[in-house]
Amino acid sequence: MEQTHVNDAADYGQTWAEIYDDYPAHPSAADAEPAADLLADAAHGGKVLEFGVGTGRIALPLATRGLDVTGVDISPAMLERLAAKPGGERVRAVLGDITECRVDGRFNVVFAAFNTVLMVGDQNAQIACFRNAAAHLEPRGLFVVEAFIPDFDKLAAGNGCSVRHIDDNGIWFFVTHHDPLAQLIVSDTVRVGGPGMPRYPVRLRYIWPPEMDLMARLAGLTLRERYADWRRTPFSATARNHVSVYQLSAEE
Repeated sequence: MEQTHVNDAADYGQTWAEIYDDYPAHPSAADAEPAADLLADAAHGGKVLEFGVGTGRIALPLATRGLDVTGVDISPAMLERLAAKPGGERVRAVLGDITECRVDGRFNVVFAAFNTVLMVGDQNAQIACFRNAAAHLEPRGLFVVEAFIPDFDKLAAGNGCSVRHIDDNGIWFFVTHHDPLAQLIVSDTVRVGGPGMPRYPVRLRYIWPPEMDLMARLAGLTLRERYADWRRTPFSATARNHVSVYQLSAEE
């Protein structure tokens, strides 16, 4: 199977922005409430920065809790969607690459939700993302990362195709290719039904939790807590996702 062509991160946003909030496999606005609760508790009323703010699914409920929220995203289309939403003016939006974009000020919490760190191109860029987060933190500040944990059985299959969702307007197919040496999952979501056959590509470099902890240490961060989800479910060997809370070392 040939690898699906995947555009750069800015093109990802341009492709996905129109359907991002409505795609059935994505978390909903309601799913953002526990995330906003955890992050607001972690911020203790201080400033919050989101890496990969997208259309503001989590940033907006954080802002309604009275927090000072800034969001960075590389996609103008995503930021336009954010600005058009009710309350969008409460989030300071910055166009930039989360591996290198420097936002003025320091923050109590920086966070990257829903596999954002995995969408950064390779291991070196992912380490740069951690270092950039650390550079934005107040002393003892927190970097919170949400990511999935790969399923061994699915990875072993190499390639796959499944039906993600069926509705009155058509069928969502999900096609994947796995490169175990590079830890890459390249996928295409294809909508069959309605006009044309639009494709929505994604490229993820997955990170096992111990590797992520090492990336954090290289950036001067140490693991403080790890949960199985935003509701703070205890993390275990059966967890399929994790929310990891890293703290900036005192000397940083």
